[in-house]
Amino acid sequence: MSENDSLGKNENFLEQIIKDDLGNSHSQNQLRFRFPPEPNGYLHIGHAKSIYINFGFGQQFSSPVNLRFDDTNPEKESIEYINSIKNDIRWLGYSWDKECYASDYFDQLYEWAEGLIKKGKAYVDDQNQETISDQRGIPTIPGKESPFRDRDVDTNLDLFRKMKDNYFKPGDCVLRAKIDMSSPNMHMRDPIMYRIIDHEHHRTKDNWVIYPTYDWAHGQSDYIENISHSFCTLEFEVHRELYDWFISNIYDEKKIIPKQREFARLNISYTIMSKRKLLELVESNEVDGWDDPRMPTISGMRRRGIPPAAIISFCEKVGVAKRENIIDFALLDYCTREVLNKKAYRLMVVIDPVELEILNYPDEKNELLKAENNPEDESYGHREISFSKNLYIERDDFKEEFNRKYFRLSIGKEVRLKNAYIIKGERVEKNDSGEIIKIYCTYDPKSKSGSGTEESLRKVKGTIHWIDKNNYEKISVNNYDRLFKVEAPDGNKDDDFKTYLNENSFVQVKNAYAESNIRDSKKENYYQFQRNGYYKLESNNKELTFNRTVTLRDTWKSKS
Repeated sequence: MSENDSLGKNENFLEQIIKDDLGNSHSQNQLRFRFPPEPNGYLHIGHAKSIYINFGFGQQFSSPVNLRFDDTNPEKESIEYINSIKNDIRWLGYSWDKECYASDYFDQLYEWAEGLIKKGKAYVDDQNQETISDQRGIPTIPGKESPFRDRDVDTNLDLFRKMKDNYFKPGDCVLRAKIDMSSPNMHMRDPIMYRIIDHEHHRTKDNWVIYPTYDWAHGQSDYIENISHSFCTLEFEVHRELYDWFISNIYDEKKIIPKQREFARLNISYTIMSKRKLLELVESNEVDGWDDPRMPTISGMRRRGIPPAAIISFCEKVGVAKRENIIDFALLDYCTREVLNKKAYRLMVVIDPVELEILNYPDEKNELLKAENNPEDESYGHREISFSKNLYIERDDFKEEFNRKYFRLSIGKEVRLKNAYIIKGERVEKNDSGEIIKIYCTYDPKSKSGSGTEESLRKVKGTIHWIDKNNYEKISVNNYDRLFKVEAPDGNKDDDFKTYLNENSFVQVKNAYAESNIRDSKKENYYQFQRNGYYKLESNNKELTFNRTVTLRDTWKSKS
């Protein structure tokens, strides 16, 4: 079994629905699921939950899963989005049985629409969208019927065919289902089935000028594909009655009736999930494209260095619920650290360097010290790190004044250099501004890590990392933080969500020093910069650049 082979140990209500149906209305070979994204943007972490649910059930029940693109709005859709969606699903570790498109069924949907007109259950309405919306009214008061609702069948057929043949302009008329203008469910009040859109489709080109709405295309696509269970998020719960009504009016006893059921969508703190608003961030250049590492998109998370196993683990821990709530972003960070701790190669990198000289270390001596590539997994092996008299350490790892909780280097205080020796601070050198530019220390030659001597086993409270001044690589580091500085950036509908952008969500460090082994880093690997965080290689042109995936500990709460 792979890590993606089930939806976790705890049975959820959707799983129970499937099992109940297997015992009553469905056989094993009738199970088929689908993931139906609209190709109008890049997938985000919310879509990852739906992917996890639908493809996870496919694996759990050994049933096929279709990838179907709901491409019924050509003005907002593109091949770019389709390709990105397929890449994201594959990257998460899933594969689909059939690649389908709602546009595959345009001919059939049109034929069924004519069938509803002939049954007196659909009509062409010449009113504009604003008037139609006003006539629907509110749930507690019946809506007003369109003056065109009782047109005869022949007239409706003629008008609908003229719509198809490009006789009318966008907004001139629409096709509506004739259901119940007094229904408390607003979606049942004569919903629109077709509208005119003067825009070339990415697949059908200019073959069509009328396009089915989501409600008309979605359920019928499920029906055509023999989908047994259509799982979607809670906002579609009010659509279920219409979903069932449409299918009941085209039903053929030879085909299975798909069952729509809803689960709570994924909402994460300090994040927005609206593709429209994410697109706004991209178009206003607030972020560096859909795959900006601060974005909640799957491609952004991939670029940031979050492994697919962490996203799957996050979805599993969130679970499948019937009620919506906000999940703490810290849970995703936790899942990321949990996975990366086992997968990441260790490297020493000094982000804010200050020079350190070991006074009693021989001037010409240089030695190679042994270090584990990953202490969690022996198969990662070891590497050699050069060590000499002159080093760099983190500026924050030295203080002239400190309290009793401070366990790093200071004058007269001992710490261990990781994988190396115990040192003691002796004095500092400062520039005219009073800034420390060099630290001088002494070392215990018998305290070398791993040497087995009694001195090497001597305990000191602090361990710091370092870089050999005579053998290092200069790198750039992109430190990313949460894109928004408030927990619910979408919470106040009166405010522009962009006013809550975190101005410190991206900080670039150009003068970081790394051990020379970093020259062998690869894009497919994950790295822990020891005592700093987890990082992913962004670019190896001219100068190595790394993106910070997540810090070693949750530091956000201490900031807020």
